Amino acid sequence: MIFGKKKGIFSPVKGEFIPLEEVADPVFAQKMMGDGVAVIPSSDEIVSPVVGTVTTIIEQKHALGLMMEGGQEVLVHMGIDTVELNGAPFEVYVKTGDHVEIGTPLAKMDRAAVKVAGKDTVIMVIVTGQQLNSHKLTKRTSVNQGDELGKL
Repeated sequence: MIFGKKKGIFSPVKGEFIPLEEVADPVFAQKMMGDGVAVIPSSDEIVSPVVGTVTTIIEQKHALGLMMEGGQEVLVHMGIDTVELNGAPFEVYVKTGDHVEIGTPLAKMDRAAVKVAGKDTVIMVIVTGQQLNSHKLTKRTSVNQGDELGKL
C-alpha cells in the first residue's frame, strides 16, 4: 500500500458526488462534525473509504466509525435521519476491531426501503473535527466506488 492511499478519502459507493455543503442536513452541511464528502448512491453496497480499523457501529446500523492508520477518526453515515428506521434497511458486514482497506465491504443499505420511509439516501464520509487538505471534486459529478475524493 502506498503512503498516499493511507491519507486519502475514497468514494464508499457508486453514485453522484455532491459537495458536503449541499447535503440536506445542517449539521453535516455546515461541517459541525468535521469536513467530508457526500455521494448520492446508485448502488446499495457501501465500502470502506479509508484504510483503518472499525471502532464503532451505531446500534441502528446507519453509521460506522473508523480510525485511520494516522489516528484520524472517520464517520461513514448512511442517509439522513435514518436513525429513525431502527436499523431495518441496513446490513453491516464488519464488526468492531476489524481492519479495513479501501474497498472492503462495510454494509448494505436498502435504498428503496430508505426512500419509501421518506428519508434521503446520501452517504457521507466525515473526518471528525478536521478539515480535508484537498477536495478532488467541487461540483456534482458521477463517481465510482474507490474514486479518490479528498486528502487529509
